[in-house]
Amino acid sequence: MTPRRATTIPLLVSLDRAGPALHRQLYTELRTMMLDGRLPPGRRLPASRLLARDLGVSRNTVNGAFDQLRAEGYLEARERGGTYVATRLPDLLLRAHRSRTLGGPSSTQSNATLPPQTGRHRLSARGRTVAATARPPLRVRDERIRPFRSGVPALDLFPHRVWARLMARRWRRGAVPLAYGYAEGDTALRSAIAEYVRAARGARCSDEQVMIVSGSQQALDLAARTALDPGDAAWVEEPGYWGVRAALVAAGARLVPVPVGGDGLDVGVGETLEPAARVACVAPSHQMPLGVTMSVSRRLELLAWARRAGAWIFEDDYDSEYRYASRPLACLQGLDQSGCVVYIGTFSKTIFPALRLGYVIA
Repeated sequence: MTPRRATTIPLLVSLDRAGPALHRQLYTELRTMMLDGRLPPGRRLPASRLLARDLGVSRNTVNGAFDQLRAEGYLEARERGGTYVATRLPDLLLRAHRSRTLGGPSSTQSNATLPPQTGRHRLSARGRTVAATARPPLRVRDERIRPFRSGVPALDLFPHRVWARLMARRWRRGAVPLAYGYAEGDTALRSAIAEYVRAARGARCSDEQVMIVSGSQQALDLAARTALDPGDAAWVEEPGYWGVRAALVAAGARLVPVPVGGDGLDVGVGETLEPAARVACVAPSHQMPLGVTMSVSRRLELLAWARRAGAWIFEDDYDSEYRYASRPLACLQGLDQSGCVVYIGTFSKTIFPALRLGYVIA
C-alpha cells in the first residue's frame, strides 16, 4: 500500500563549502536523514529548484545527489510529479533498524534481527501504570453511522456549511486570537460556557471557575492529579466508564467499585466499603453504560456524605443534552452547598469529537 502523500517541508541540511564535493555531501546528508527516520518513507522532498535555492547551490548539485539516491533505491518518482522517499529502503539491516526505532513497514519482522534490549531506558512507575491502563484510541476510518456506537454523535447530520460560514466570518473580521492566551482558556469562551451551564444545566458558577481542556478525559486526569495522593481511595461506578478508572489509576488512586442501581450509585454501599474515600466519580445525568439517572434523594445523600468525609465529587456530565422526553434534572453541582463538586463537560457529543474541546468548573 502506498503511504499517504505528505506535503514538502524545509530540510535542515548543512554543507561544508571547503569539504568534499557538494553533491556527495548532500547525498550523504539525505541518506542519513532517511535511515534515522527524519525523512520517513513516503515523505515528499522539495523540488530540486527550491532545494538548490535554499542551500545556495546549483541545481545540478541537487540533481546529482537525487540521481544517486534514486539509483540506489532510496528515492522514487511518482506519476503526478515529485520525488519521494522510497516506501522500502534498500538494505534489510536498515529496515530492521527502522522497525525498532520507528515502528515502520518492517515492524513485523522477527526480534531476532534486532540488538538485545539494554534495559537502560525504563518508564517510571507512573508511566508503567498509565501504559497498563491505556486503551487503543478509537479510530473511525469512515463516518458511516453504525447502530449502538457509543461516544460518537450523528456526524452525518453535522451542518458543515453553517460551520464553514461562521469560521470564515470570524477570520474575515480578524476576531481569531493568535497570541498566547490565558492558561485557563479564552475569556469569551469561558464566559459563554458559564452562561450556558447556568441556564441549561442549573449550575452555579462564575466565568472564572471555568477552565478549558481538550476533552473530558483530560479534565478527569487533571482533577484526579490535583485532588488525589497516591494510595487515596476513590469510589467508581460499577459498571462504569473505563476512562474514569484509567485517570484515577494513573493518579495513584485505589479504586473502590460501588454498585449502580435504579437510583444511581449506591451511597450506602460505598460508605460500607470505604467511608473515608477521597473522591467519588459519578455520571448522575446519564450513567455509562446503564443509562440511569441519579434520583434527587440519592444526589442529596451523596452530597451529604462528601460533606461529612471532606471528599470531592467528580461529576461527568458527558451527554446530558440528549433526552427522548422531558428536560434533564439539574446537574449535581447546582445542588452543592459546600463546594465539593468538580463539574466536567465536553462538546465531543454535541458538536464533533475531533474538536477536542471540554471544560471543568472548579
